[in-house]
This record gives sequence, structure tokens and C-alpha cells, in this order.
Amino acid sequence: MRTRKQPKPARPARRSPRVAVIFLSSTILMATESNIELPDNDRCAFCAFLRGERPYTILCRTAGTATFVTREQRGLPHLLVLPVRHVATILELTDLEASSVAIAVRDAAILIDRAYSKPGIAVWQNNGVPAGQAINHLHFHVAGTLEGGGTEFGSVEEISVAQTDEIAKKLLQPARPEQL
Repeated sequence: MRTRKQPKPARPARRSPRVAVIFLSSTILMATESNIELPDNDRCAFCAFLRGERPYTILCRTAGTATFVTREQRGLPHLLVLPVRHVATILELTDLEASSVAIAVRDAAILIDRAYSKPGIAVWQNNGVPAGQAINHLHFHVAGTLEGGGTEFGSVEEISVAQTDEIAKKLLQPARPEQL
């Protein structure tokens, strides 16, 4: 007589975690109003620099972005990347602006790495007065780290436009073959 194999006890079914995917159009995601407390700037200094009304070192400019060499060097060197269109916070960027700014931030970091050979590069951006935003125009800070690491968040001496022009020249020098 043949014996029948006993069926294995049923294992409880394993469940995959449920994942909800939400697709939103960029027009829904762009904020026209927010709760962010903005700095009280009547006239935007960055827009004045872009219009050429005030002297400032503009390292590079595209149709959508600009990269400045800031006079407040919190790292070595310290650059600011911003959209050309005046927007106060990251919440107001279009998808195209967001991608253009991200590429410009990456390009600024590459220039710092090639020209200054820093062991670290800091990137930061502040939205609202409580977060440290001082100018009412979205901008990203890209800075090579200081000796001993990090960047300076306290008061720093403002350097001259002639000095920021020298930083720009160093950043824009062609890459040496060993850097490619």
C-alpha cells in the first residue's frame, strides 16, 4: 500500500509593502503662496547685479541661471548659483529652472574641484528668514571647504570685486590634462 505524502503546511502569504505612487503636474507642485517668512528686501541686489546696475563678479550666465563669486567668502572659493528669473524660494521654481539650477550647481562644484583641489565642497540653500535666508532671491551656495573642514557661517569680511574677479580667473583657467 502506498502512503500519501502529507502536504506541507501552507505558509502564510508574504505581502509586499503597499506603495502609493502619485503623479502631480508641475503646475500643481509650484507654489504661488507659501508660509515661508521672507526677508524684507525692497530691491533685489541679485537682480541689480544681473542688470549691471551694481558691480559684482558674474562667473557665468546662461539664459536661465547665473553663477556669482560672492564677496562674502565663507569657503574657498564661495560661489552663488541662482535662477535669472526673480523667485524668492525653491517652491517657486519651474521644473526647467530646477534642473537648470541643479546643473549649474554641479558645474560650479566641478570648477571649484579643478581649480582649488579641495577635500570637500559644501552646497546649501536657505528658504525663509528662520532658515537663514538674507536675500529675497533663491540662491544656492557652493563653497570649497576651509582648512580643517567646513565653511564659515558667522560674520566674514567682504572682499573687493577685484578680488572676486581674481577668483573667477582662477576658476575659469583651462583644466590641466591630469584633471581631465
